[in-house]
Amino acid sequence: METVAAILKHKGKGVVTVAPTETVLHAARLMNEQGIGGVVVTDGGKLVGIFTERDILRRVVAEKRNPGKTEVKDVMTTPVTSCRAKATLEECVAVMTDKRIRHLPVVDDDGLAGIITSGDVLAHQVREQEYQIEHLNKYIFDMR
Repeated sequence: METVAAILKHKGKGVVTVAPTETVLHAARLMNEQGIGGVVVTDGGKLVGIFTERDILRRVVAEKRNPGKTEVKDVMTTPVTSCRAKATLEECVAVMTDKRIRHLPVVDDDGLAGIITSGDVLAHQVREQEYQIEHLNKYIFDMR
C-alpha cells in the first residue's frame, strides 16, 4: 500500500504557513500568489489551525467580516486533523471523506513535515494507474 511519504517524495515537503495574528486579507493574498486553497496556521512552529477558501466563504464573507481587520485565528479551522507520513493513502482518503476536508497536514515527531491535498492523492492515483497500464501494454505486446 502506498503511503503519504510517497506523495511527499514527489511533491516535496514545503508548506505555506501563516501566523494566527495575520489578517485574513494577508492569508488570502498569499493563497492567491501561491495558487493554493489553504494555508497551515503555526504559532512558534506549532500547528494550531488551518485556513482555507472554505473558511473565507463561511466565516468571513458570509458573516460580513472585514478581511483587512479580521485575524486568521478568529476564523481558522481548529482542531486540525492531520496524519503521519507512514499513513496509507486509503486511510487518508477515508479521513478526508469522513471529515469533508481537502487539506491534511503531515506531522512527525519534529512537528509539521508537509501537507497533502485531495488533489495530490488523485494525481498520485492517476500516475500509478498510468504506470500499471504502460507495463500491462508492454507485457501484452512483448508476448506477441
